[in-house]
Amino acid sequence: MNHLPLIIKREYLNKVRNKSFIVMTFLSPIIMIALIAVVAYLSQMSNDKQRTISIVDETGLVGDVFESSEYTTYTLLDNLPFDAAKELVKGNNNFGLLYIKKSADTTKLVERINFYSDESPSLSIISGLERHIEKRLSDVKLQNEGVDIEQIRASKTRVNIAQETFEGEKTSKIDSYLKLAFGGAAGYLLFMFIIIYGNMIMRSVIEEKTSRIIEIIISSVKPIQLMMGKIIGTSLAGVTQFVIWIILGGVLLSVVSAIFGVDLMQIQSPQQEMINQAMTASDAQNMAQELITGFINLPILNLCVAFLFFFIGGYLLYSSLYAAIGAAVDNETDTQQFMMPIIMPLVLAVYVGVFTVIEDPHGTVSTVFSFIPFTSPVVMLMRIPFGVPIWQQLLSFAILVCTFVFTVWFAAKIYRVGILMYGKKPTYKELFKWLKY
Repeated sequence: MNHLPLIIKREYLNKVRNKSFIVMTFLSPIIMIALIAVVAYLSQMSNDKQRTISIVDETGLVGDVFESSEYTTYTLLDNLPFDAAKELVKGNNNFGLLYIKKSADTTKLVERINFYSDESPSLSIISGLERHIEKRLSDVKLQNEGVDIEQIRASKTRVNIAQETFEGEKTSKIDSYLKLAFGGAAGYLLFMFIIIYGNMIMRSVIEEKTSRIIEIIISSVKPIQLMMGKIIGTSLAGVTQFVIWIILGGVLLSVVSAIFGVDLMQIQSPQQEMINQAMTASDAQNMAQELITGFINLPILNLCVAFLFFFIGGYLLYSSLYAAIGAAVDNETDTQQFMMPIIMPLVLAVYVGVFTVIEDPHGTVSTVFSFIPFTSPVVMLMRIPFGVPIWQQLLSFAILVCTFVFTVWFAAKIYRVGILMYGKKPTYKELFKWLKY
């Protein structure tokens, strides 16, 4: 009699009714959104802070290049000695004082610029000041050497090479980053799903083994049915938890943004701020157009179908190994010696995907690792956005399925013997012997 559906139902209900599972299902997105909201709120407070920067320019060369913005005001203190300006700034509680000492040689002027403040200024503030001063001093040096600045500016040419396939499909430089983002997200999601729920399967087997419940269950159920029931039931519980996380996370993001007025887009690094400041309106418009074009060029249907099949295949492949490890040992401490051969291919797949696929998605390294079953679920998902022939995807998936069938047979052999073994830490040599039973 086939008890597989009953085992799947039992494992699924046992997981979703567990108090810790329920608590973490609803608590994890709350904690995550709360952390994101706090970071966004603190970042927003920092960005919204009004700053007044006073400037004492004894050279008269660069004081007028600073333009006040929404949150930063520049005030030029003309004909005011440095000491008096310093006291004035401190008395008015201004953010800081930019002091440019007088120098007859503009080449040495760069060594005579100081910024004074009570608190340490951020990287973006100092970088912004340096960028404005560098531009003006470069123009001054060129003018002193008799160079026409306007002529140089007029001679500058920006080249943006249009990219197009031989079939007439237009692409752009940003396409590669967009494809890497989609492929990387799919690969990383699979990686985390295997780690989290593979360990859950392993712990479930160990718990039943140590409680001796498994001795009763195994008397009426085939070991391979019990193992597959645990894998599928735990997988369905993981999918349920993941879907709840997505729905609850989306709702909480909307609530936090609407009620507390926290703009989650305020989370940005100083480097991003400098890029935003340097980017012109035309640059932003061109980038938006390239993003839209890149998204249209993505093989969305192929990505969705491949993600579904490779995600399921990769997860079942690794989860069967986790189940076998759980059956072979008596406690989680003894699992460490067997975890390295499982974790290393996953880590290798992520590194190959990130450092190789983006540079050469159809190269030898990327192609080979997209066919190796222990790395193909991650690497192939990262390659597909760059356009992988269907025959390669089908071949890779066929190899993955065949390896999964062999792995299930291999794991079932270990599971059948190890599930009733107690009190002894197994070795690789003993595991090999179990395959002959």
